[in-house]
Amino acid sequence: MEECDKSKKTVKGFEDLEVWKNAMQLTVAVYAELKENKDYGFKDQIQRAATSIPSNIAEGFERQSNKEFIQFLYIAKGSSGELQTQLYLAQKINYLTKDKAKELIDKTKKISSMIYNLINYRKTIK
Repeated sequence: MEECDKSKKTVKGFEDLEVWKNAMQLTVAVYAELKENKDYGFKDQIQRAATSIPSNIAEGFERQSNKEFIQFLYIAKGSSGELQTQLYLAQKINYLTKDKAKELIDKTKKISSMIYNLINYRKTIK
């Protein structure tokens, strides 16, 4: 399965997708920020939401059809909404500073937008 990103480079694997790279960076940042957090239930939930974004992008890319890829992209987009909500909560309950929460929320919104654009692009492929 090949596709083009904004610079028109050939994408041979999900690792070449900018959206996957950004989602991985976000996931690592979420893990790092909550490394010392002792609220294991919350930490597990937010880490699962973060991990779900690049995981679903990768799984969808590896599927056999464009339709399946798009479905997994929708799941990844949903996980980005879940992560945004948990980041807002993390700020409100003082697990993250306002500035750090805003930084991570902004990154999550950017990734969600990238996923949306990739979905729309994939819908044009027959």
